[in-house]
Amino acid sequence: MLMPLARASGDGELPLVQSDMFQDEMELELAANPPSKAHKEPIDVMSYDRYIVAMSGGKDSIACLLHLLECGVPKDRIEVHHHCVDGEPTGEDGLMDWPVTTDYCRKVAEAFGLRFSLSWRHGGIERELMRNNQPTAPVSIPYLVDGKRMDVGGQGKPNTRLKFPQQSSNLSVRWCSSVAKISLMDAWISNDPQFLEGRTLVITGERAEESTSRAHYHEFEPHRKDNRNGARVRRLVDHWRPIHKWTEQQVWDIIKRFRLLVHPGYRLGFSRLSCRCCVFADKDQWATVKFIALPQFKRVSSLEGFTGLTIHRTKSVEDLASCGRVYAASVDHHELIDVANNHVYTLEVFTDNWVMPAGAFGKASGPT
Repeated sequence: MLMPLARASGDGELPLVQSDMFQDEMELELAANPPSKAHKEPIDVMSYDRYIVAMSGGKDSIACLLHLLECGVPKDRIEVHHHCVDGEPTGEDGLMDWPVTTDYCRKVAEAFGLRFSLSWRHGGIERELMRNNQPTAPVSIPYLVDGKRMDVGGQGKPNTRLKFPQQSSNLSVRWCSSVAKISLMDAWISNDPQFLEGRTLVITGERAEESTSRAHYHEFEPHRKDNRNGARVRRLVDHWRPIHKWTEQQVWDIIKRFRLLVHPGYRLGFSRLSCRCCVFADKDQWATVKFIALPQFKRVSSLEGFTGLTIHRTKSVEDLASCGRVYAASVDHHELIDVANNHVYTLEVFTDNWVMPAGAFGKASGPT
């Protein structure tokens, strides 16, 4: 079933009305950065009927989940939700992300006895990258109609992308976050009727320490798709960034308390667990990607050549990798590389021999 995204209006919001996002670059930027005002009152953590934890598989989203559990939130109210940035998980390797990430997130949720769900934009980042006089693809959300997942959007005006996301804090330029993550949550909240009942809290793991851009985020605010004052349809959804003021040391401390074995990427020396082929990757990360995932690296390099615009703007990924050094933790660590390149996570979730991963406190880049 193909359904369009909902559109907000001054007198309320109705789900499933004729609208689509990302019709052009300006619309994308406005959609990803709407005006928002922080709540004046502190959060009452226990006051919500459902909690949606946006789980990337990285340390910060893991820390958010663990903090929620330490706060005493009942497990039957928590849902772990993962955005598949490369599109529907089919068992085939994607263009940008770690193959193991989706199943790692699933196994973490299962280990805590929590619900787990997925969303994706059809074709993922690669389809959007290759979009040529076509609308942006629809989003698949975990709301079933006649036993089938609902598709949202995909009916916007044709447009052309034919370029990689670029290194920028501007989400119309670094469009991967908007297209493959932010808008997916928006589509789900706007079109699943469960969110019209009770109070919903969306939890994400941005930290001020990561970048000057994230330092300006509100810790607690109405979600972008909150509509609590709508005249016809009301939907109360708040957005909480519980670890916004945390240091990286605090993040690792809570993970250690729970004895949780982190994503294999950290153990291979990566300091951030966004996409493996993140647009913010430096020369050493690209050298390591080329070493542990040569086919994926070649796909990115080939598409840079096809589009004629490199991610870095002045250097290709081949240029960067040629002057970088493979992370020491990845050299001769073939068994862990095999785990990272598998679509099934085969290691334990908890360990009694917890050690700080090699990628901890490394150089991490992000939007500024």
